[in-house]
Amino acid sequence: MNPLEDFVEQGISHENLRRTSCMSVVTLAYQSLGVVYGDLSTSPLYVYKTTFSGRLSLHENDEEIYGVLSFIFWTFTLIALFKYIFIVMSADDNGEGGTFALYSLLCRHARLSILPNQQTTDEKLSAYATDESRDALQSSALKSFEKCPRFRKWLLIFVLLGTCMAISDGVLTPTISVLSAVSGVKLKFTELHENYVVMISCVIIVGLFSLQHHGTHRVAFVFAPIVAVWFLCISSIGIYNIFRWNPHIFHALSPVYMLKFLKSTGTEGWISLGGVVLSITGVETMFADLGHFSSISIKVAFTFLVYPCLILAYMGEAAFLSKHHEDIQRSFYKAIPEPVFWPVFIVATFAAVVGSQAVISATFSIISQCCALNCFPRVKIVHTSSKIYGQIYIPEVNWILMCLCVAVTIGLRDTNMMGHAYGLAVTTVMFVTTCLMALVMIIVWKQRIISVVAFLVFFGSIELLYISASVCKVHEGGWIPLVLSLIFMGIMYVWNYGTIKKHEFDVENKVSMKRIVSLGPGLGMVRVPGIGLVYSNLVTGVPAVFGHFVTNLPAFHQVLVFVCVKSVQVPHVREEERLLINRVGPKEYGMFRCIVRYGYKDLQQENYDFENRLVSGIIQFVESEGNYASELLSESSEELGKFKNEAFDAQEHASTKSNHQKEMEESAYHILVRKPAMEHLGNSQLKDESLQILKAKESGVAFILGHSYAKAKKSSSFLKKFAINVVFAFLSKNCREPDVLNVPHTSLLEVGMIYYV
Repeated sequence: MNPLEDFVEQGISHENLRRTSCMSVVTLAYQSLGVVYGDLSTSPLYVYKTTFSGRLSLHENDEEIYGVLSFIFWTFTLIALFKYIFIVMSADDNGEGGTFALYSLLCRHARLSILPNQQTTDEKLSAYATDESRDALQSSALKSFEKCPRFRKWLLIFVLLGTCMAISDGVLTPTISVLSAVSGVKLKFTELHENYVVMISCVIIVGLFSLQHHGTHRVAFVFAPIVAVWFLCISSIGIYNIFRWNPHIFHALSPVYMLKFLKSTGTEGWISLGGVVLSITGVETMFADLGHFSSISIKVAFTFLVYPCLILAYMGEAAFLSKHHEDIQRSFYKAIPEPVFWPVFIVATFAAVVGSQAVISATFSIISQCCALNCFPRVKIVHTSSKIYGQIYIPEVNWILMCLCVAVTIGLRDTNMMGHAYGLAVTTVMFVTTCLMALVMIIVWKQRIISVVAFLVFFGSIELLYISASVCKVHEGGWIPLVLSLIFMGIMYVWNYGTIKKHEFDVENKVSMKRIVSLGPGLGMVRVPGIGLVYSNLVTGVPAVFGHFVTNLPAFHQVLVFVCVKSVQVPHVREEERLLINRVGPKEYGMFRCIVRYGYKDLQQENYDFENRLVSGIIQFVESEGNYASELLSESSEELGKFKNEAFDAQEHASTKSNHQKEMEESAYHILVRKPAMEHLGNSQLKDESLQILKAKESGVAFILGHSYAKAKKSSSFLKKFAINVVFAFLSKNCREPDVLNVPHTSLLEVGMIYYV
């Protein structure tokens, strides 16, 4: 090939790559409409209605309408566009977003985590990368954060506050979206009683939650078209209303009208801002769903479609209101041209359902992350799709949310009161994000203090303005997110507190290695063929529960493995980095430790045979130990060794479900044949140990799980006794048992213990 042809071919390849990349971004941007922007898209249904629900009256000069539109435009532009799209979206944690992503970044860079079982070995994870370079001022600030345990405690409480308010959104979004959409039917059926509208809304809500266990993957392909059509509908109607009713409505985009509005309306105008903030409900979802889509795709969708369509919709409704003051409480549906009313009504109802579904799915994801970080009682997590990772369903949470949604719908029966509650929840979550972002800018991005203060003051003051307006409506529905958040925060904090206290008890009462070694290789028992897996929360030492076996049982398995399943402060842990293997005590004792690590967004349910994976890992560790014995002799007995699972490659698990059992048998056979035959095996003693482990596996694997009960010490305060003996005990009794990687019940042995904390 001559140079000219080579140059042309390279140019064509580069052009094709660029086109493919652009098409991928556009495709993801289109798909994000149904997942990310469903909640944000339905805001026009109730923004003006809620804003003018108080004593705020309209005058002939339309200053109030122009002022509200100006507030909507600049709030939407500054908060949604500048803060979230241009700034917050850049603070991703290995591609993941949301409150926990920011918290994870802070914990890794400033050692602010209060998770137990954290090790320096975790910092070697590929997703754990941190930048150690910092100037003297940043180092001083960092040390002050790390040395203050109260700061870590209050930081967690602050994060839980934002999380609980986000969960409250999962209750309020379906109620206000569905009820606002359905209430449009009263324009055509004026004699229809309000009870029927509420009943229809409840039926839709119950139906929505009842279908959650099927998952959304079967109907998710229609979400994006529904939201896209909805955006086109409201923007087209907005343009129509602008040109028909008030072409000069563009003047309201001037910030001067905000000042005029506050000056002319006074306190009532300030309180009405609690309705304006509803225009940006759902912007937090953009950041939270960052892991499902690329950052650039979400930015493209918002900048070129979502932002202009919603601004046109709000401008068009304001133009209609400027000529129809009497229709303020029905302005959205009144502004729809008669010929297209029913099609728009149907699309609005579907859009409300899609928006509600997005928030419900986000709530499941939040609860799952809380469980991973020991901040929520264990619940059953069901995978609803084998093809799409991260689609989960939590039965207990689903039915609780459904009952709360129905109760709020029947109890309030008014979208205005729901809007007041919704506004307080949304603004609180945004303010939490702003504060966490300020810390990220200092600790992670290493920005100058003056720029961080400017960011915090500018956006924080805007959000505090809206929070203050929403707080004034506490007696008119705003109490709902406060009560829900207090309940969820109480549950989360008590569960986290009790879990930490139990871990401290484990650490203080673990069996000393001196005692274990003094028992001899037999551990004072008869060692029978087989492998015993003892689950505990310890990453070093021998758990206290094992002391019960040594004291009370006459026999134990030939190979003993202490298994610890823990979460680390990264969103995902790669499969080849998931397990850590090491030997406990002298070689002839036959004791090992396996640490199974998960990220806070990983689902702790394995789709492979954990027993075979573990045995393969132990053998690989033993072989590695034999090959590098001279190096390992200088290491401590608790040094952890990484391994990669080469015995089970991905191809063995990509076949059909009908061949699954056969594949598992073949995989086990490969270990039996391949491992001893490998050329890099060490001396005969090492070969014998590998064979002994394989024979022990064939004899059977038993899973031993400590079932502990926490009780407060007699010297504890009344508050601690109530938290541990009543609340934590109730949660422990009614929550799901700890996951032990799909252990068959016939192989499970539970040992009860009482922890005095």
